[in-house]
This record gives sequence, structure tokens and C-alpha cells, in this order.
Amino acid sequence: MDYSSSNLFVQMGEWLSDPENWSGSRGIPMRIAEHLGYVGLTMLLALAIAVPLGLYVGHTGKGRVLIVSGVGILRALPTLGMVFLFALLFSRGVLPAVWALVLLAVPPVLSGIYAGVSSVNRTVVDAARSMGLTEWQILTRVELPNGLQVMLGGVRAGVLQVVATATVVAYAKADGLGVFLVEGTQINDNGRLFGGAVVIAAVAIAVDGVMALLQRFAISPGLRTTRPVARSQQESGRQEAVASAQGGTT
Repeated sequence: MDYSSSNLFVQMGEWLSDPENWSGSRGIPMRIAEHLGYVGLTMLLALAIAVPLGLYVGHTGKGRVLIVSGVGILRALPTLGMVFLFALLFSRGVLPAVWALVLLAVPPVLSGIYAGVSSVNRTVVDAARSMGLTEWQILTRVELPNGLQVMLGGVRAGVLQVVATATVVAYAKADGLGVFLVEGTQINDNGRLFGGAVVIAAVAIAVDGVMALLQRFAISPGLRTTRPVARSQQESGRQEAVASAQGGTT
């Protein structure tokens, strides 16, 4: 693309305002759709792995040390390096990039699910158990509702990391918003390079805003407000357990 100025910001503005970059199969809207599609696929796989594991460890306490260690190891893995490794070991195309992103998304989601369940007041859990609730009922009626805000915080962190990092898909397959970064670097097109970076940042901010709203409105108003302190911790725990159990049966 020919620019009217050598100024970086002018080039970026001209690239973003060019109608050709907003239409067709290689336009910005299509690239955004591809990018979000990969994010959605990644998060589905990450949730399928992290949610059951986090609920089990958070509820039972078994394997806690192993999970904490595993999360730390996964956080240290370089995403782009894993893309190339999976491409060499398994297949070409988009799957290596998606699985590399899954490894990136699992740690925050798993940590959030585990922390959400384990953060529930043990007095509440013990009171629910003394009322005769099964372990499944305790998990679904007591721990999940009371720990949902922390859990959604972990999911939100995972989504944001994947949105910001899904540009690596362009290295495995010429799709998504990362294409603008790769092409801009290859042909020394600063307008395309930095314009693409601005689009990625805007998408990440928009997605984070949506997740923030979801996190806010998915929580029951009664769990978002501060309750008065009960006469005793045992009485408070029993009252919350009763409320959670009754809420699950209505």
C-alpha cells in the first residue's frame, strides 16, 4: 500500500481508513470473525479440561499440589514454540495453534475454578453436609453458587489471554488477525503492522468488556451484596447452606 507520509501514525490511520481493508474475505471483519472463532474453539476445549478437574480438586482437595505445580509449568510454556512443536509432531493447519492456545487457557481457568470452590466458607459446607446433602448437592447447590464469581474471573482471564495471543494461528495457517502482523512484518508495511495491532487491542478490550458484564450479571444479587455478620459463624454457615439448598430445589 502506498502511503502519503512516512509518519507511522499517518500510515496506520490510512490503512485503517482504507475501504479495501474492510471488505472481502481478507478484510478486517472477516479476520475478526476467524480470530473469535479460534478463541471460541480454544475456550471450549480448555473448559472441557479445566472445569471438571478444577471442581474435583476444589471439592475434594485431592491432587492440589499436583494441580498447582502443573499450572505453574503450563504457564511457563512459550505459546509460539508449542505451535511449531505441535506442527512438527502431529499435523499442519490450525490444530497445532489451537492446542497451543489450549495450553495457555487451561491454567487461569483451572486456577479460577479450583479457587472458586475452595474459597467457599468451610462452615457453610460443613453445615450443608450436616443437613444430609450429598457431595453432589453440596457442590452444585452450595459451592458453585458461592464460588461462581471467582470462577468466572478465571474464565475471563483465560479468554483475554487467548484473544491477545490467538495471533499465533497466522504462523500455522494464514487466518485470523495475526495475518496483518505477519504480512506487515514480511513486506515492511508499518501501516498494516500497527493497524493490525490496534484492531487486535480493540477486539481484546471489547471481549473483556463483554466478559465483565457477564461476570457481573451471572452472579445472584444476593451473593454480590455484603450481608450482616451473624451472631456466630456456625449460625451464618447454616443459614447460607439452607438458602443454597433451597435455591437448588426451586
